[in-house]
This record gives sequence, structure tokens and C-alpha cells, in this order.
Amino acid sequence: MAAVTGSILLFGGRSEIGLAVATRLAAGHPVVLAARRSADLAEQTAALLAAGATQVSTVEFDADDTDSHPALIDELVSRGPVEAAIVAFGILGDAARSEAEVEHALEIARVDYLAQVSVITLLANKLREQGSGTIVAFSSIAGQRVRRANYVYGSTKAGLDGFASGLSDALHGTGVRLLLVRSGFVIGAMTKELMESGVQPAPMSRTADQVADAVVRAYRRGKWVVWVPWAMAPTALVFRLLPRSLWRRMPR
Repeated sequence: MAAVTGSILLFGGRSEIGLAVATRLAAGHPVVLAARRSADLAEQTAALLAAGATQVSTVEFDADDTDSHPALIDELVSRGPVEAAIVAFGILGDAARSEAEVEHALEIARVDYLAQVSVITLLANKLREQGSGTIVAFSSIAGQRVRRANYVYGSTKAGLDGFASGLSDALHGTGVRLLLVRSGFVIGAMTKELMESGVQPAPMSRTADQVADAVVRAYRRGKWVVWVPWAMAPTALVFRLLPRSLWRRMPR
């Protein structure tokens, strides 16, 4: 794959993992943070400049407003070549509420699957035209076999994993790569409320920084898939072999 010196785009400018990845890639590159309330990203901007970004700009991005995505991505790509686009927005949602309230279930589905498909498809098309670049997409062990305890969220990750896997194959030979990240439980801002409610971190849990370290290693080695930690791959295989009578009692 031809090397490109271009910008780093982060969709989900407040994402703990996304920002950790972006700071590790920022040195010598302009960075764009796309998020809601984009004027309120001073802390994230400072972290990227401290990491060596040549400049940091912010743009307004609403994942739920898919009609706005084409114009936004057209505008970002028109600024110059893109080296990496990190797609790191998403919500965990409330599992119990998503079972009872259809609107909350649909909110999770829109943000964690529909909006992801929109952004990633548009990016893939633009990077094909460029002939280079990498998209980083975040799946989860939750999508490898959907658990009863968080099936709405898990189903979006299952769908995203299948979509990203297929797109990755479609991009083979185009000069564009999709790096698919399959992580276990991440201890951080997204799961803080869950843990405060009494849920214990799963075995092999990782912090956002540990996930970012693994993602950047895989990125620099030209990988197409990375499991975080690597032991998640055989664990996912075991999950698929468990009898359903046992699986439905698995915790979150």
C-alpha cells in the first residue's frame, strides 16, 4: 500500500479510545475532530497538539443525521489527502431500557449501526478515489455471539462486524484498508456508569490506552483485523460452541 502523508480524521471527537488512537498517530499530521458541540473540544485539541499534530481543526458532526454525512465527508476530503479515518463514535445505551422502550432500541441501532454504515461507506468511496488510506472501525466481542444481557447493543456490533468484514474484502487490491478492531470489555468513560451500577469488568478487560496501543501496532504493521487482547479470538470461538441453554445465562 502506498504511503500517504495526510490528515487524521476522528469521527467521535470525544471518544476516549478514538482520541487515544489519534494522539498516537498525530505527530506530523493535521488532525480533524468531528463531534457534536465541536466548539467545546479544547482539551482534546490540546492533547493532539502536545502529541505533535501540525494543526487541529474541529467540525460539527451528528452521527444520527445521516443526511448531513455526504456533504461533511466531501468537505473534509476536499482539504487534502486522508491518511487515516478513525470511526469511533457510539453509545452503549441502557440494556433494560432498550428492551422496554422501542425508541431507545432504535437510537442504539441508528448510532451504533446505521450511522456507522453511512460514514464508513462514504469514507471508503472517497478513499478509493484517492487510492490509499485506512479506515479504523470498532467492533466488539459483544457482536461475536449476542448475549441475552445486552442483545440490542450486541446486535449492532454483530451487524457492524459483518458489514466491515465484507467491506474489508471489497477494498482488497484498491490501496485502501479497513482495520477492524474486535475488543473485549473496555474500562473507561463509556462503561463507567455500568460499573458504578455494580457490573464487574469481564475477564481480559482492557483500558482505552491499552486498546489504542494494540490498534496502532496493528495499523503500523498493515493488519486488517486486530483482537484486543489477542486471546479474545479463541475466546470468541469457545463462545460460539457453548450450548444455548448455558449461553442465555451468560452475564453482560
